[in-house]
Amino acid sequence: MKLLVLDGNSILNRAYYGIKLLTTKEGYYTNGIYGFLTILHRIMGELTPDAVAVAFDMKAPTFRHKSYDGYKAQRKGMPEELAQQMPVLKELLTSLGYKIVTCEGWEADDILGTLAKKCEETGNTCYIATGDRDSLQLVSEHTTVRLATTKFGQSAVTLYDIDKIKEDYGVAPKQLIDIKAIQGDTSDNIPGAKGIGQKGAGELIAKFGSVKYIYEHIDEIDVKPAMRDKLLASKESVELSYFLGTIVTDAPIDTNLESYIPAPMDMKATAALMTKLELFSLMEKYGVSLNAAAAEVSAEKEEAPKVTVTELKDGAKILAMAEDEGEAYFVSDFDDEGLKMAFAFGNEVYVVRPDEAFLKAFGCGCFKKHSHDVKPLLKHIFRHGGCRVKNIAMDTVLAAYLLNPSASGYDIPRLCSEYGVAVPETGDDLSAAAAAMPKLCEKLSAAIEENNQRKLLTEMEIPLAEVLADMEVSGVAVDREGIANFGETLKLQIDSLMATIYEQVGYEFNINSPKQLGKALFEDMGLPHGKKTKSGYSTSADVLEGLKYQYPVVEDILQYRTLTKLSSTYCEGLLKVIAEDGRIHSNFNQTETRTGRISSTEPNLQNIPVRTELGREMRRFFVAREGWTLVDADYSQIELRVLAHVADDKVMIESFTEGKDIHRATAARVFGMPEEMVTSQMRSSAKAVNFGIVYGIGAFSLSKDIGVTRKEAEDYIAEYLRNVSGVRDYMEKVISTATEKGYAEDIFGRRRYLPELASKNFNLRSFGERVARNMPIQGAAADIIKIAMIKVFERLKAEKLEAKLILQVHDELIVECPDEEAERVKLLLTEEMENAVNMAVPMKADANIGKNWYLAKG
Repeated sequence: MKLLVLDGNSILNRAYYGIKLLTTKEGYYTNGIYGFLTILHRIMGELTPDAVAVAFDMKAPTFRHKSYDGYKAQRKGMPEELAQQMPVLKELLTSLGYKIVTCEGWEADDILGTLAKKCEETGNTCYIATGDRDSLQLVSEHTTVRLATTKFGQSAVTLYDIDKIKEDYGVAPKQLIDIKAIQGDTSDNIPGAKGIGQKGAGELIAKFGSVKYIYEHIDEIDVKPAMRDKLLASKESVELSYFLGTIVTDAPIDTNLESYIPAPMDMKATAALMTKLELFSLMEKYGVSLNAAAAEVSAEKEEAPKVTVTELKDGAKILAMAEDEGEAYFVSDFDDEGLKMAFAFGNEVYVVRPDEAFLKAFGCGCFKKHSHDVKPLLKHIFRHGGCRVKNIAMDTVLAAYLLNPSASGYDIPRLCSEYGVAVPETGDDLSAAAAAMPKLCEKLSAAIEENNQRKLLTEMEIPLAEVLADMEVSGVAVDREGIANFGETLKLQIDSLMATIYEQVGYEFNINSPKQLGKALFEDMGLPHGKKTKSGYSTSADVLEGLKYQYPVVEDILQYRTLTKLSSTYCEGLLKVIAEDGRIHSNFNQTETRTGRISSTEPNLQNIPVRTELGREMRRFFVAREGWTLVDADYSQIELRVLAHVADDKVMIESFTEGKDIHRATAARVFGMPEEMVTSQMRSSAKAVNFGIVYGIGAFSLSKDIGVTRKEAEDYIAEYLRNVSGVRDYMEKVISTATEKGYAEDIFGRRRYLPELASKNFNLRSFGERVARNMPIQGAAADIIKIAMIKVFERLKAEKLEAKLILQVHDELIVECPDEEAERVKLLLTEEMENAVNMAVPMKADANIGKNWYLAKG
């Protein structure tokens, strides 16, 4: 028999600290549970054990505590965010069929040791999974340890058998107890021998075999007098440490290995718990029925309805039924044969492969349309010349995103389990998803109403899906030859920089390797450096930026990094994604960010570099087609204008209303002088404060950004807040409101849930406060650009222009139009962006015309 024994506390700790904080939208912390179950699933797959035991410590004192008051005395209590996950994890493990083992008066290590010994005695195999090296003493012919560690910020598992311990420590497994007895263990407050560390202890045991032998022959062994004195002075301490460090192998627990054969999963209980914890990806891994989850969540405890599925050759019947019903619930999918759609009417599902005639009639139909992820369908219709799709009343992906912007996915099975909707067994995923749509839409619609987000869904997100679909189909033309030539120029510059760097360092090395670069700069060249860690010296941008003015080689390295990123990510990357039509068709995502910002992939156009002149050159390669031109409009200081509005700050509102330079006006107030006396440096500092306040910047970060002392930065912030009292009051109020509600909200009703605000951990709570301050500003800015996109799109259609909105990058919109439409589009674009919303301050958009993005940017 193969027995797997997990050190529950140790693995949970590793999982908790190794994974970023995860919570449900209700605020349950789940990162420890998620990490633990992920590790368990991987181990089960690798080892396929017959039996599994999960050992946990108990709160009661153990025999070690009773023998030595100082045992683990310095350890801090478990963080509240972790402590609340412990009982839930145990409940979940039990429902999955695994046996929890505890033993009052003994530690989890002793449970591991007792079960390992039983395997030894009975000739069975024992696998121990832990993050604690203490268990290595249990390794034997029958027992191996899988030690979870973190290396270079990445989790790893090291397999320890007898040979591996000999290789790493030079001793047999049992002798690790002797080494620990001498060196001690600060984490457990085990004293050891004063003045003898890990290296000395290891050498002593490798040479003399055991603590017992050393003290029995203390006057004869070949050691330096000072070492003998240390050993003699610490004899009692070493003997106590040996006792404390020895894992017991006869704890009073059930040692019948068959007792640990997993029981059948309690599907109902597991589904309920995993759904509550939003562990939807794990539900699939563990084979948890989504319908069982739905049944648990659903107040009605309904069973999945009996559904019949009919495949149709054409969609005439579907259109007739949709017109009669006044609505249609459907899902779409694409396979090797093309588009396939499934429609649900009552307990009937109809599946069709739609032709162009059907899609045209369907899109123009006045009935309400309820869909899941409608954008791919809209793209297909636009590609094939179909008409616009009217009356989209629900998109379950977009609705679910508004309700829970932090979720990792929004597929139908997950949403059904989350909202308590049973999915019928229909024989295929598409028809099953369609059958679930009416009830799922009902649940999501009710939740949207409860959150007052109907307008946000139907007037912003759903119309935006059409805009983005059209943008993706249109794409943007690029100068392939120009990009290739620019890439070759970059490679020549990179080669020249590499030669210069090698010459200054004195030898060739891998500049992209942080370890080799750290050695070259900080050891071989002797540049100032921070503390060395196991992974080497830090060569982050922050570290190197602080050295570049004193050391030319560092400036060359930073320039090398810039050029290599431009070359690989943007030149090589863009060339790979140019379509046959000579255009790049990026994917614009509505549901990726927590703030509501649109993101893009393949390529990520939001990251086209603009801060350096060389990076800005990339814009030259985004061009208009022959006879057309680009019109670019960019919002001016949109986030500061939103801040002025939401904070109702009279000073900022006055500055924007009068058309003042907001940064110069801020500098005049902060430094107490007339605006005409403000220097460019003062304005730059004020700009950093203005934008820093939006992102919750502290004095330390501001001091680094503008090159002043921390005290000076504190004074700048204090003076800033004294002058803009509306902003100061807003920053205080928005945190208290978000703490009370559990979420931050922008002026359009977009939410971001912030369980961190309830955390007892200062760092987590501080993070939550920063987000609470800036989310209403970032969210509103993102929503304003979305509103502007919809208005521009509709206006271009209404005026029957050929012009197309083709790009959105941050606060910037780009339209491609025939040359003769350029001036008209420039005016239209400016008007719609500046009038997208009505706020206490005017919106300002700067528009320009050019044959490529660089020229259109102005």
